[in-house]
Amino acid sequence: MGDETARWLGRLTLNPIRHLDPIGSLMLLIVGFGWAKPVPVNLENIPQPQRRKGLILVSAAGVTANILIAFLALLFWRLLAPEPGGLLYQVLYLLSYINILLAAFNLIPIPPLDGSKILMGFTPESFNRVLIQIEPFGFFIVLGLLLLGALNPVISAFQYAIITFISLFLPG
Repeated sequence: MGDETARWLGRLTLNPIRHLDPIGSLMLLIVGFGWAKPVPVNLENIPQPQRRKGLILVSAAGVTANILIAFLALLFWRLLAPEPGGLLYQVLYLLSYINILLAAFNLIPIPPLDGSKILMGFTPESFNRVLIQIEPFGFFIVLGLLLLGALNPVISAFQYAIITFISLFLPG
């Protein structure tokens, strides 16, 4: 959409090392969940008439990548029919499962998750200001809701929708 921020910071890459967050990685090892550095976007670098569209497309890019990776893993699983319990079976299963889970989680409309940015592309400025105001606390809101189990039904619903969508395009 014209924003070069990620490229300038060396973050426009598929290299996972460039996206590792030291604290997020440590938390993944200690408590079982963590985070990566987000790909930075400066909406001010996107021309005004394109900003809402840019916000939606940029925010949906990560979710779309997760869905595409999950689709490819499931496609290879279907085509190769690996031996249950074998290494290829487990790798393809985990690759699809993790990417579906990441896509579903990131669709939650709580800032700073991508779902909130996609939502902002469709809602009025007055609502968007509310989301922007709670964004500094979003991590703690998401963490609290996760610990309470309140997000489980939302994530499950998104997972079901993603799996249903992917299955439409799988052969057999």
